Amino acid sequence: MKYKNSIIAIGALTLFLSCATNPFTGNKTLALMPNSQIFPTAFAQYDQFLSENKVITGTKDAEMVKRIGQKIAVAAERWLDANGYQGYLKDYQWEYNLIDDKTVNAWAMPGGKIVVYTGILPIADSEAGLAAIMGHEVSHALANHGQQRMSAGMLQQLGAVAGNVAIKDPQTLSLFNQAYGVGTTVGVMLPFSRSHESQADEIGLYLMAIAGYEPLEAANLWRRMSAQSGGQAPPEFLSTHPANQTRIRNIESLAAKARLEANKFGTTTFKK
Repeated sequence: MKYKNSIIAIGALTLFLSCATNPFTGNKTLALMPNSQIFPTAFAQYDQFLSENKVITGTKDAEMVKRIGQKIAVAAERWLDANGYQGYLKDYQWEYNLIDDKTVNAWAMPGGKIVVYTGILPIADSEAGLAAIMGHEVSHALANHGQQRMSAGMLQQLGAVAGNVAIKDPQTLSLFNQAYGVGTTVGVMLPFSRSHESQADEIGLYLMAIAGYEPLEAANLWRRMSAQSGGQAPPEFLSTHPANQTRIRNIESLAAKARLEANKFGTTTFKK
């Protein structure tokens, strides 16, 4: 019993010491792996991805992706500096690339590596729509969501190992593994992922507004996303992302605040 209590105490101390503060929310977040380890790996994986896919350069769309990305990153740096987080981005290496792929998607890797697929451009529909997409992806990188997902995955695996060590009866162990897998996925990991998506929506809304884009265009983007999908989506509680209507409601409720925040930085007109 003393041995088990010692393990619990060490685990709790490890979690306490392995937390970082999210400057955009003020909340403590999991950081079991430091960015000094994550970023170099992410940069190498990004370079490998670019080498294996068709990167579009020199076109109007490719230049738009880079221009918007740079404006969003500048907005983030201005916000961070104004709120006492000077130097927060010193290890980030921003890069924005357009990839020739019909997939309706865009994504971010830790440290500021962003990819936009050509397939999402018709859904973006405008520069402001693309700014909503890129603001969201930049926000994932800024909020260290990749680091948090890795940390949560490590804890999930640790819990599974602990259960398999502690439970000796094969039948009970089988039931535990089934219940643990479903329970931690539906009850923990999926809500964790949805919270990251909502957080990236909110942060991205503020950043696109500071950069001079109309935040309500993000709601219009998700209306087009919903129409494109034909309304086909799993129930929200089984999804890694909030439902489209949930996102639209949240964005509409935050748009006015995003404009007011942008006003603090001298942005008073917003491009649609």
